[in-house]
Amino acid sequence: MSPLLVKAKSGSTIVEVTPASAGWTHVGFAAHRLAAGEHISLETGQRELCIVVLTGTVTVQAGEQRWEAIGKRASVFENVSPYAVYVPLDTQVSITAVSAAEVALCSAPATTHRPARLIEPASMTRSVRGQGANTRYVCDILPQTEEADGLLVVEVVTPSGHSSSYPPHKHDSDNVPLESSLEETYYHRLNPEQGFAYQRVYTDDRSIDEAMAVENHDVVMVPRGYHPVTVPYGYDGYYLNVMAGPKRVWHFKNDPAHEWLMHTK
Repeated sequence: MSPLLVKAKSGSTIVEVTPASAGWTHVGFAAHRLAAGEHISLETGQRELCIVVLTGTVTVQAGEQRWEAIGKRASVFENVSPYAVYVPLDTQVSITAVSAAEVALCSAPATTHRPARLIEPASMTRSVRGQGANTRYVCDILPQTEEADGLLVVEVVTPSGHSSSYPPHKHDSDNVPLESSLEETYYHRLNPEQGFAYQRVYTDDRSIDEAMAVENHDVVMVPRGYHPVTVPYGYDGYYLNVMAGPKRVWHFKNDPAHEWLMHTK
């Protein structure tokens, strides 16, 4: 199995990636499933956190602030933006499921104690990228235009038979504004759930060249290189991206071999 593929588990912690387990510096990611009444607690330490309510309804306590019964999606494939909560460093957090829920915990190093805040669906920008069989649907949960130290969080739905993160692009060089250096995780979901998608991660010199079949709830880690996704016919794909690096800005470079695709109609 590829060292970049983290397989889902059946327990309450579906998947977890830490900087130590990934062998990198910035991005942390975990997904949890909670039955009604169950809760998880954590301390953010020297990291900031973006809690994304993927499905179901939860109550979040972050320090002295509390948000009751947030979340309204039954599926990540609904045409509805999620609720999310931004939590700064050095904060005690508790997440309690009001109904059966799935939550994502996205984290990165932080030095600024910003106020915890609710990120409501109405504040998130939704857009369409690509054309033809490269069309996908994007929701910016925590973009670079919103306050945070390092985190960037976005979700994408890729329709049946379409490609995404395509033409292949990378963001692994500190060469702003042409390109920024960002680690990234892809948390995949498939509809129907028995489906699979393909993701390739490769570098120009092919020192990394991994092609992976990803199933429902799997994570692909992208330490560097290009990272396109393809979803076979009959299944829709979803992924939640978490990015972070030395600078909180997203600039990418397309693979020159495939950039011609940007100029076709």
